[in-house]
Amino acid sequence: MAKTTKTAPLDKKKDSKAEENNPLKITKQHKIVFGSLLVLFSIALLFAFISFFIYGKQDQSAVRELTDRAEIVQNWLGKFGAFLADLLIYRGFGIAAFIFVRLFFLTGIYMILGISLGKLKNIWFWDLFVIIILSVLFGFFATSAPELGGTIGYELNLFLQDYIGKTGTLLILLFGLIIYIIFKIKLSPESIQSFFDTTKKEMKVVPIANPLNNGKSGYNLEEFALVEEELDGIHLKTNGSQFEINKEALKPTISNSSDINRDPIVKPLAMEVTPVATPEVISNVDESFVIETAPEEDIIEENLASRLVADFGLFDPTLDLSNYKFPTIDLLKEYSTGGITINQEELEENKNRIVDTLRNYKIEIAQIKATVGPSVTLYEIVPEAGIRISKIKSLEDDIALSLSALGIRIIAPIPGKGTIGIEVPNKNPTMVSMKSVIGSAKFQEAEMELPIALGKTISNETFVVDLAKMPHLLMAGATGQGKSVGLNAVLTSLLYKKHPAEVKFVLVDPKKVELTLFNKIERHYLAKLPDMDDAIITDNAKVVNTLNSLCVEMDNRYSLLKDAMVRNIKEYNDKFKARKLNPENGHRFLPYIVLVVDEFADLIMTAGKEVEVPIARLAQLARAIGIHLIIATQRPSVNVITGLIKANFPARIAFRVTSKIDSRTILDTQGADQLIGRGDMLYTNGNDVVRVQCAFIDTPEVEKITDFIGSQKAYATAYLLPEFVGEESGINLDMDISDRDTLFREAAEIIVNAQQGSASLLQRKLKLGYNRAGRLIDQLEAAGIVGPFEGSKARSVNILDMSSLDQFFNNEQNN
Repeated sequence: MAKTTKTAPLDKKKDSKAEENNPLKITKQHKIVFGSLLVLFSIALLFAFISFFIYGKQDQSAVRELTDRAEIVQNWLGKFGAFLADLLIYRGFGIAAFIFVRLFFLTGIYMILGISLGKLKNIWFWDLFVIIILSVLFGFFATSAPELGGTIGYELNLFLQDYIGKTGTLLILLFGLIIYIIFKIKLSPESIQSFFDTTKKEMKVVPIANPLNNGKSGYNLEEFALVEEELDGIHLKTNGSQFEINKEALKPTISNSSDINRDPIVKPLAMEVTPVATPEVISNVDESFVIETAPEEDIIEENLASRLVADFGLFDPTLDLSNYKFPTIDLLKEYSTGGITINQEELEENKNRIVDTLRNYKIEIAQIKATVGPSVTLYEIVPEAGIRISKIKSLEDDIALSLSALGIRIIAPIPGKGTIGIEVPNKNPTMVSMKSVIGSAKFQEAEMELPIALGKTISNETFVVDLAKMPHLLMAGATGQGKSVGLNAVLTSLLYKKHPAEVKFVLVDPKKVELTLFNKIERHYLAKLPDMDDAIITDNAKVVNTLNSLCVEMDNRYSLLKDAMVRNIKEYNDKFKARKLNPENGHRFLPYIVLVVDEFADLIMTAGKEVEVPIARLAQLARAIGIHLIIATQRPSVNVITGLIKANFPARIAFRVTSKIDSRTILDTQGADQLIGRGDMLYTNGNDVVRVQCAFIDTPEVEKITDFIGSQKAYATAYLLPEFVGEESGINLDMDISDRDTLFREAAEIIVNAQQGSASLLQRKLKLGYNRAGRLIDQLEAAGIVGPFEGSKARSVNILDMSSLDQFFNNEQNN
């Protein structure tokens, strides 16, 4: 081994010397020299070709006498140039020979720059291909000018015509050009169509007068002179706004948005006229301080969902309730009077305090901008160069102290912007009404499966999300911070957009008071088990059966999707409405099912694993078949919001919590502890965190909506979920409380404290024999304290803590 190790380097040295002495090895210097030669040759070839078309006829006789030095030629490259031009153009490929100039030039450049010549293979192949095609093409058309097609092109053309005629030759040439266009230029019908569409949409508009119609909410269309019209529509552009109008629906009498809603002929235009609002900038003395406020969104007075018209060629799932009327927007109450109130003195004062506080720590500000929202103002600051972001982030408490405000939140940096954000609550916040959110164009025109209007952002824009894409939602926050109002906002949004045939709710309300109003729409929108009297579940014991029933429904739906050979509920319903699925084979229209749990922590306390397992199963699998979960809890601890729950609930809403730990439990980041309450919330769907002021909807408004829906014709019953039959243990366990062992309660306390259900544990702790410990475990299983036998594993414990155990025994005594 030692001998081999010593000789190895010597062999390498010999190989390297052999390589150095190899005269055929091309070095970098050689490539530069050869590359330069090819570049210069290509330039010389270009001059020779150009001069051929000027002096070619005069030089033609002299080309044959290259050895005669007395012979004079006019070619710019002399006799050699005349020879090359005659060879490649006249006796070669004609005018297509100019492509050789490009090939030699590119090859030389590649060698000089050290680029792999393998990349030139594609260029050489297609250039030689097009040289032949062009040569034959010119030989076909320009028979009187042989220098255009060259001798090769002319002879190939004659050869082809002898066998396939002129028509066949022309078709072959066209086919060659098509091959070049498709594979080299990569031209397709789609790219041609998009080119013409882009050209077609380009037009000019000359604004004659102010398009804002003297302060009115709409646009005066008569104040524009159209220079060019499109075939399908008109595209107007102004400095302040941009919108599209369907030319056929265009009426010169439209002057504002209220006219659009009143005129029945022009109502469809409301979906196509969408002005892009620009923030209003409020002028002030300090040029480095910019104050922006977003304009109020236009309110659509009519619920556009009520205009849904069925396609008579398709199956219509709404036919059973064809006369159903969606709730009107006037059922909701308008709380705010005139948009956001701006206190310029307050903004200036807060700006000065922020700047002074940062200046005390030697942080200078280049520019600061304030964006005023309903309840919070965002101050965007641009620090001077060289300032570390982490230094500003660490001053959160100092800035809060200087502003004397609750809920200062620093975003460093703001995603997508080169600024740092400081959110400061307004002294006089503006309430966001559910009416302003439901009536907004953004919600009414939302093309989503399950649109939910949550409220308004800091920039006063309506915040609309799609529950179908979340696909599940977790809501958490301290008591009284807005969770129940948020749930009502979610349910109200769906009631305003979805027909009873399209969505069903499974409502779990352990508080027994929050969701009871929705009892009135039981036969329209609610789902329940066949043996349940009340559709809204208030008894925790019945929740387990309902959740397991939803799992059965999930499995049944997946079987239907498998038979239909589709991947999700939307594809399945589209196929069913197109009458491609036979109801006799068990196929049916599948409505979305939304499970709403108002207090999840209470369920975990009383039922534990029996609830967590089906919830986790639904969260993992049910998204594709249209079952979506909305879970709310006021106790965001890790034993309630477990890792399994969080992994399947990427969409989360955090209302105000009391500690940073709770905020991290919900959002995986802090910030929820800095909210100001009263509906102030943070929303995340796994990406950015958005601050939203939740829309407020009061109990009387919900009552009006449910009364409006409940007074209409309904289905015969609520939507019935499949019946769930629990698995029997197989062992006849003693269910009589009086026959329990005297150590039953003590054994239960040991099991709950250890969170481990095993007979050996009871043997050690209570100094019992195996038979008595086994009987105790059977009695604990019969009582529901521990789970069934699982082989070598310890039994699961269904009660999590001692307070829950005490509640369990108290319930037994009361019963």
